Amino acid sequence: MRYFIRLSYNGAGFFGWQRQKNARSVQGEIERAFSIFLGEEIPVTGAGRTDTGVNAVNYIAHFEIPDDKPVPEPAHFVYKINAILPKGITVHEISPADADFHARFSAVSREYHYFIHTRKDPFMENFSWHCRYPLDLEKMNRASGYLLGRHDFSCFEKTGGNNLTSVCTVYEAGWETWVPPHAGMMGYSCQEGDFIFFRIRADRFLRNMVRAIVGTLVDIGRGRHEAEHIADLLRSGCRSDAGESVPGNALFLSHVEYPGLSGQ
Repeated sequence: MRYFIRLSYNGAGFFGWQRQKNARSVQGEIERAFSIFLGEEIPVTGAGRTDTGVNAVNYIAHFEIPDDKPVPEPAHFVYKINAILPKGITVHEISPADADFHARFSAVSREYHYFIHTRKDPFMENFSWHCRYPLDLEKMNRASGYLLGRHDFSCFEKTGGNNLTSVCTVYEAGWETWVPPHAGMMGYSCQEGDFIFFRIRADRFLRNMVRAIVGTLVDIGRGRHEAEHIADLLRSGCRSDAGESVPGNALFLSHVEYPGLSGQ
């Protein structure tokens, strides 16, 4: 029988989602926990890869248990798996899924958040990138508008990928300000614009795509390019003309959408 898992993980200490022979991965830790509890190897398929250090909230994966094997009660299953998993991974839900449900191929969209703080803050370093330059948020949002729609995003793709196409459809992209809990609840000193985040939603993403987009938009916000630079990059397809990839610790895969899946 097929099941889906809803889980979240702190990417620090993991070399991404995908299992690796000689490195610690999220997928590898979940499969190890399943093998300990169920007494046999259970392959787990995730919604997609995340790079080293990248985080995920409500990530979706699926697995199958043989029909002739006793099925644990869901709440007990979650409790036992969480007891085995390391602190950086938590399972929220394990539920039966349709036989044709696929964590990767059934997804209709994925959403990422990237967090930036523009003033030094000791409480943000683990999950936000400290950008030391003043940024023009309005200009960055104008530039983000050029990302919308269906384009070839090879200019933001890490070289060496084996995907068949670099074409993606971006549904939403833009920057917002926010106030983190330690500032809002405890009176930590901050000003408007000290904390910002980028949100992007698309049907699919290429390897390193979001981090390269954020790096390019930051260059635009710093005044290195005009907003139209994004349109020029999409036409040229040249990765070397885009900005540097920003650090992975501030990136969150924040939502994966499936038609008909509860909680979506």
